[in-house]
Amino acid sequence: MTRGFVTGGRGTRRAVVLLGCLALAAGLALLALVLGVSLDGHLELLGSDALAPDTMAHTLLWIRVPEVLGALLVGGALAGAGCALQALLRNPLAEPFTLGISSGSSLAAVIAIRLGLEGALGGIGVGGAALVGAVVTLVVVSQLGRVGRTLPPATLILAGVTISGFCSAASVLIQSTSGLAETSRMLRWMLGGLDSMRLVTVGYAAIPIGAGLLVLGAYARELDALAAGTEAAASVGVSVGRTQIVVFGVASLLVGAAIALAGPIGFIGLIVPHAVRALIGPAHRALIPASVLAGGALLVACDTLARLVVSPVLLSTGAVTAVLGAPFFVVILMKQKRRAAMWS
Repeated sequence: MTRGFVTGGRGTRRAVVLLGCLALAAGLALLALVLGVSLDGHLELLGSDALAPDTMAHTLLWIRVPEVLGALLVGGALAGAGCALQALLRNPLAEPFTLGISSGSSLAAVIAIRLGLEGALGGIGVGGAALVGAVVTLVVVSQLGRVGRTLPPATLILAGVTISGFCSAASVLIQSTSGLAETSRMLRWMLGGLDSMRLVTVGYAAIPIGAGLLVLGAYARELDALAAGTEAAASVGVSVGRTQIVVFGVASLLVGAAIALAGPIGFIGLIVPHAVRALIGPAHRALIPASVLAGGALLVACDTLARLVVSPVLLSTGAVTAVLGAPFFVVILMKQKRRAAMWS
């Protein structure tokens, strides 16, 4: 009787947190739209010229709406991927950028800018290159980290750090041999931002990101088992090798799609899953969707702050997330050190 009551209480709390995350994401999205355009712009929506160029209403519908939708999508993808990778690597400090996917994707984008592909494929040349770079990096890291049919966390992280260092050095080398205008575009892209978001690109990215998040949700039980260790997972019938490959691949592709859409934006995949896990526990059936909603909400908030802090100057959204994420990383690291000291 007591056990059932406790289980029911946990289920109620998870439902409340999920609804709270949904309400937070929706509320912040609406607030971002309101703050992003003046009152006159909103009133123009009622007029016949609402879709005419050079109006505030046009800015709202065709610039701010795609940016807010893109923030929800990118934030959700990074948080969902971070949630899965923390279970896969059994490390609360793990996040999507730990495994070199970000650096590989950024290197591909830098190469695309250097080759003048920014206007290719209907304006998505750099984003497409970033996604290809993420896929290539995924293959290389998985091959370097593989031991038999499994992906041991230690070797996977080591392979990711190695590839990340190489890609970062190659990016700097390319920048140093580029012209001033090209270098400026490279640096702006690598800071990460949502100011170039368009509805068509958001629509393209929504398909693979949505599919990837659904796959991670379908592997919630396996992620719960992997978080306890590979031996524990195998003892309850989980195909460890296949699950590791699928989860690692899907999480990495989510990161690649997010980077292709908005550039490299860090710490969302670290902050959100860790904070949500503290509220509702480690069960991934609720943790993944809650992290996705909270990740979208956090990135919308960061993007809004980037626009308002020193308005009319537009700060980089990636810089805002880094300012918030770095202290959070330090706090988690100190907790890990204290925990290790207690057991030593």
